[in-house]
Amino acid sequence: MAAWQQHHQQIALLVAAAALLITMLMTRRVEASTMALDEGFIPLFGEANMERSPDGRAVSLTLNRYSGSGFISSHYYHHGFFSAAIRLPKDHTAGVVVAFYLSNGDVFEKKHDELDFEFLGNRRRHEWRLQTNVYGNGSTERGREERYLMPFDPTSDSESHRFSILWSSRAVIFYVDGVPVREVPSRGSGATDMGGDYPSKPMAVYATIWDGSTWATDNGRYKVNYKRGPFTADFSDLVLRGCPAAAVRLDDPAALQLQLTGAGEDRDRCAGAEFELMTAEYAIMTPRKRMEMRRWRQRQMLYTVCYDTNRYPVPFPECDVNMAQRQKFWEWGESKVVRPRVRGRRSSSGSSKRRPAITQLVSLQQAD
Repeated sequence: MAAWQQHHQQIALLVAAAALLITMLMTRRVEASTMALDEGFIPLFGEANMERSPDGRAVSLTLNRYSGSGFISSHYYHHGFFSAAIRLPKDHTAGVVVAFYLSNGDVFEKKHDELDFEFLGNRRRHEWRLQTNVYGNGSTERGREERYLMPFDPTSDSESHRFSILWSSRAVIFYVDGVPVREVPSRGSGATDMGGDYPSKPMAVYATIWDGSTWATDNGRYKVNYKRGPFTADFSDLVLRGCPAAAVRLDDPAALQLQLTGAGEDRDRCAGAEFELMTAEYAIMTPRKRMEMRRWRQRQMLYTVCYDTNRYPVPFPECDVNMAQRQKFWEWGESKVVRPRVRGRRSSSGSSKRRPAITQLVSLQQAD
């Protein structure tokens, strides 16, 4: 019996070593080179509020009382790795939204896909919030938001920080300074399949700054104060690594929709590019990267839809639910759903009594 167990252990070790060797051989050190703005992007709106650096490799987007600003990639992509170094506006930025994201919403109005980094401004001396979103085929009613604090000052003049999105047919991974902070798999075994909620159609890359007064800060309680503006965000070190689905961005959405929907040959052509993407070093989720992701999420995450049972009593199939963290959600999380908070009053004798008939609805986001 002991000899059989030893033989079984040796086989297991050989299999593990072979798997590791295959992963090492498949993992390529592919550099994601940066580009100038004009090499891969065109203005989207508010071009008067867009200022390029002398070398064209950085751009400032400004929001003032007249307009915001933004740019879009010249191509739509079948999957890829997309990245930018971003510096956010300083001081009082309540209501301001800065975004770096993928979308095809201007083409597929009711069936669009979207992957977001959204930076939500705040009152002076309060921190910016970072939010990630995942939508597939118009699944906006099943929002998959997460919200975090950042472990650095995103407004610092001394350095900017890199935010990256990896999107493949297998998974979406969000990175902050090279550390994965969220992984959304497309499918797993049985009930873990996202189905039509997974982004599947070619998307363009956007960078914008705009007025989100109706929701961005404390559910719209604090609006943009243009007396504190203008508000400027800086984008640099832009990366577009993917297989283009359309040669150029067309002005006619109907023609572009037809081109993107019927791009079967395009997808076949891009299969090799996706294999190259998924074997690049930054796409391989090693045990060390998963450990870094768990640590980052434990320290920085403020909200995850996976634990918000008020919105979704049954978690989404891709959620990896930690029951201990879920039970503590109301203690550490911010919620989009208000809950009652009962105030006490003091009696004439000085003792504190409850007034159960009088409650105040308060969002946890107001607690700061």
